[in-house]
Amino acid sequence: MKKLELIKSKIYSRDSVEFARRLAIMRFKSKKIVFTNGCFDILHLGHIDYLAKAAGQGDILIVGLNTDESVRRIKGGNRPIQDEISRAMILASLRFVDFVVFFGEDTPYELIKTIQPHVLVKGADYKPEEIVGYDIVKARKGKVVTIDYLEGFSTTAIEKKILGSD
Repeated sequence: MKKLELIKSKIYSRDSVEFARRLAIMRFKSKKIVFTNGCFDILHLGHIDYLAKAAGQGDILIVGLNTDESVRRIKGGNRPIQDEISRAMILASLRFVDFVVFFGEDTPYELIKTIQPHVLVKGADYKPEEIVGYDIVKARKGKVVTIDYLEGFSTTAIEKKILGSD
């Protein structure tokens, strides 16, 4: 498989039959599935640090990626800076990201219900019990993990710097 095809093969919609098949195979092989989500608009060192640490929580890292429409609702009309296909390709090119799955809702709750991860990861700006999907993961005796962000790295700060409004 060519490199670009390999990257594209990691990107799915939530309702993809192929994604459901691959998820079933991972479960059959007793792989520990880790899930996190976000907009990942301009990938930066903070994202790399966070995603690498998330991947270290299990065997398979699935990243839920907000669609362009949901990013606009959450972040405002100037976002996303990059379209969803670009953001997905960049994420999927990371060796430690196994799957990128789009979701269009404001939260990944339905996607988490579909995936049923063993580990749910979010940034440490959340309390575990406030994280969307906490109930789903805990009901299956899974783990909810928070990861500290790297100080000084955020897409919003980068956006302000580019616009000269920092």
